[in-house]
Amino acid sequence: MNAYERLSQHLPLFAEARGDIQVSFEFFPPKTEKMAETLWDSVQTLAPLQPRFVSVTYGAGGSTRERTHQTVERILKETSLTPAAHLTCVGASKGEVDDVAREYWDLGVRNIVALRGDPPEPGSKYQPHPHGYRDAAELVEGLKKVAPFDISVAAYPECHPDSSSRRFDLENLKRKVDAGADRAISQFFFSADCFLRFRDEAAAAGIDAEIVPGILPVSNVATTRRFAQTCGAAIPQWLDDLFEGLDDLPAARQLIAATVAAELCGQLYAGGIRHFHFYTLNRAELSYAICHLLGVRAKQS
Repeated sequence: MNAYERLSQHLPLFAEARGDIQVSFEFFPPKTEKMAETLWDSVQTLAPLQPRFVSVTYGAGGSTRERTHQTVERILKETSLTPAAHLTCVGASKGEVDDVAREYWDLGVRNIVALRGDPPEPGSKYQPHPHGYRDAAELVEGLKKVAPFDISVAAYPECHPDSSSRRFDLENLKRKVDAGADRAISQFFFSADCFLRFRDEAAAAGIDAEIVPGILPVSNVATTRRFAQTCGAAIPQWLDDLFEGLDDLPAARQLIAATVAAELCGQLYAGGIRHFHFYTLNRAELSYAICHLLGVRAKQS
């Protein structure tokens, strides 16, 4: 169906979804008991959507190592979900990272998100550990020697802040895939064309692994801007304009956030994308609503 036919039938972009969409969700380890309750409520709300996996982030310099492990372990033991634990190169030797990976494998974790990681001090230059993995490609190679993990890595539709060029980003992604990565999950973005062009450029560069778009539902532009500065994502002016004047209207922000993210997913669906990874910020409502719009519905376990 072309765009004119869709408009003539008054169909939104996501109306063509036919139950062939898969999703995954990302959480971060909670700092307090109250945050733990919010996280667990979100996990239980999203679980009936039967995601491919749910990932749990890892703080800069390994600062959340224990909390990440505890969250992954609870998901593994108390739900039917497939947890994917984040691991980074920062602040640890190869032996220490390998030991953490073995602990995960012995626990029953089979999925890892392997990342270079951010420096412990915001704004500082990344420096590899003198006895550690130099970058994500080396980390992937090392993890595959520890055990046959299913490994996801990061991709950047817009240049990573530390990257010298788009070409360098693509070459780095290919190194990670060649090292054994099973898929790449992109940083968030707000232009479907941006992601689809990146996907096509990656294919032209010989990268044959699945590249999954990372979707960040935005209800707070200021918070999103802080995230964007660390990963090189652009915040378009129209997004600022949409949320202008809504500081004291959280329900309105939620409605707009769901609409914007669902429209982006609809455009990606029209471009052939069938798997979406949602950065939930440990809140279920937005991701659940967007999945519902995309035809991803709760299933009876």
